[in-house]
Amino acid sequence: MKAKTVLVLISLLLIGCDRMNVEDFVHDAPEFVPEEYFQGRTLASGLFMDRFGNVRRQFVVTIDGTWDGTKLRLNEDFVYSDGETENRIWTLARTGDFSYSGDTANAIGIAKGSRRGNAFNWKYKFNLKVGDGFWKVKFDDWIFLQPDGTLLNVATITRWGIKLGTVYLSFNKPAGNAGFILKSVPELPSVSGL
Repeated sequence: MKAKTVLVLISLLLIGCDRMNVEDFVHDAPEFVPEEYFQGRTLASGLFMDRFGNVRRQFVVTIDGTWDGTKLRLNEDFVYSDGETENRIWTLARTGDFSYSGDTANAIGIAKGSRRGNAFNWKYKFNLKVGDGFWKVKFDDWIFLQPDGTLLNVATITRWGIKLGTVYLSFNKPAGNAGFILKSVPELPSVSGL
């Protein structure tokens, strides 16, 4: 009996260690291509939730993106609920058919990302402003393009291997923005009984 219990616990631990892979989404539509989506103006709103489930900060972001055929430049203006503002400029380069690298002022080293289907996984180290100082943290962003053109982002922040919290973001294109055209929207199955 004890041996079975140990095997079940080990199996559960191994399942818990299974990580998402961007290749898991290769057939999911619509296809997300950062340099197409972020062309022009994008608006976002989000929040930071600590590891205990408490919302610590909310914010909105206006992003102006330009793609010159080689690099994607994202000029991001943040406004936080406490009135603080921040400007961050990311520069991304396509390094392969589905891979990217990028940097910004507070990044530590080069950020790396890859996309498949409607998903994009973006990982980087960052000097995060906390109070009057900075903490060296790691971001693991998962971004998913939805059929209506909404882009959803869930970013896990860790320090020394310990989860500090999660950032949730929703991106949308403002009405009249000619920068992004959703090419192929799959038909969603109807859901009854809701």
